[in-house]
Amino acid sequence: MAIDTTETTSASPTAHSPLGTRLSTRDKLVLFVLCAAQFMVALDFSVLNVALPVLGKDLGMSQSALQWAVTAFALPSGGFLLLFGRIGDLYGRRRLFLAGLALFGTASLLATFAWDPASFLTGRALQGLGAAAIVPTGMSLLTTTFPEGPARDRALGISGTLLSLGFTVGMVAGGVLTDVLSWRSTMGLLSVFALIVLPLAPGLLPESRTPDRPRLDIPGAVTVTGGLLALIYALSTAAERGFGGADVIVTLAAGVLLLAAFVYIESRAHAPLVSLPMLRRRTVAWGNLGGLVTFSMMSTVVFVLTLYLQETLGLSAFETGLVFGVQGVMSAVAGVYAPKVIGRFGARRTLVGSLAGQGLFVAGLVLLNAHTWSVWLATAAISLASMCHLGAIISYGLTVTSGVPDEEQGLATGLVTSTQQVGITIGIPLLGVLATTSSDLLAGVHTVLVLDAVIVLAAAVLVAAGLGRDRSRPVEAEALGLR
Repeated sequence: MAIDTTETTSASPTAHSPLGTRLSTRDKLVLFVLCAAQFMVALDFSVLNVALPVLGKDLGMSQSALQWAVTAFALPSGGFLLLFGRIGDLYGRRRLFLAGLALFGTASLLATFAWDPASFLTGRALQGLGAAAIVPTGMSLLTTTFPEGPARDRALGISGTLLSLGFTVGMVAGGVLTDVLSWRSTMGLLSVFALIVLPLAPGLLPESRTPDRPRLDIPGAVTVTGGLLALIYALSTAAERGFGGADVIVTLAAGVLLLAAFVYIESRAHAPLVSLPMLRRRTVAWGNLGGLVTFSMMSTVVFVLTLYLQETLGLSAFETGLVFGVQGVMSAVAGVYAPKVIGRFGARRTLVGSLAGQGLFVAGLVLLNAHTWSVWLATAAISLASMCHLGAIISYGLTVTSGVPDEEQGLATGLVTSTQQVGITIGIPLLGVLATTSSDLLAGVHTVLVLDAVIVLAAAVLVAAGLGRDRSRPVEAEALGLR
């Protein structure tokens, strides 16, 4: 999804004081609407995790089918992200943002009152479709509403903090709501968020689109969306039933061919969804690889730990939420100190070090067993791994956008957002189901954690080699807009 640097917008809230860091009342309301929507989507990625075992028993879903409660949301969310981002660029970001909010709220109600697995998974898939419209258009509206400089830096900082907070609050709130009310209240919470944000948005958000209105790259949109959907479906199904099934073979081959066709189409498209010359930049390519790995592998760890804590150790949903609450607090601490580390060592070295740290602490989780003391090991290891994870998130974004000309910053930022969503999408289908389909859950969890740690550590080595030695002096954190 490309965020163009030249925009057509209605009166920007910050237009009268573009260089000021103080936000007017209207600025704050605009920021509230955009951040609340992003917070809602982040909440959806985590609020259901701790409720999965209870949900499965209530709806009659087998343990092996539980991953579809997550994948049904993540698949359309990642698969349609680039397409919806580009549609918003061309035909109006506010319009698509509002449509996404309406769809998300309606789908949340369907999931809340689901009467069987099919109705629940339908609601989750429609939530993912709404999120695919909300995330790219919301970020584009933020960057086009707040002018480049201190105002945008402050807005992006608040948005990033709330995204991280949303995931943590979701884990804790999911546990509390499931224990006090039921798993259905987690989905009801999301519909309440949508009902609060949707009425405020039309009167506050300016419309925004590209001024030249180029034609939508339909062949590129069809191939990348179809390729991602086919590939994720094939991996999810293969992990559950093996690679021998005809549907797995067909969809896997179709996914690879469609993504290959997408690359070919983008190399010749007049207005491509993804800029291939941008991807050839060393910092962009290897930085995004680091981002893809850190997001996909951490989402997998959270998924399998949720099952382990409740199914193996017998923790309640509330107690499981508290474990991830500690993780969230430590991530917030990391958010305070990560800019200082980046200012001291530079974004590239911080990215490599953070990936290595995440992999090592995940490897420590292999020592988990069925004894109750393991909850302390799980809490400590996941918290430390998450601190490194947050460092990787911040540093990969800076690595990708460093050295990119101002007129191409939108393209680079769009790739960062896409990497985040695709990473969250593929992790659980790729590895998580190895735990849910294992006859011995603890053994399956160990297998996932070993593979997870190996992948992250291998990525750290590859990113270090790909980026090469950073000869530039580390910049101060203030210059990065991170303080």
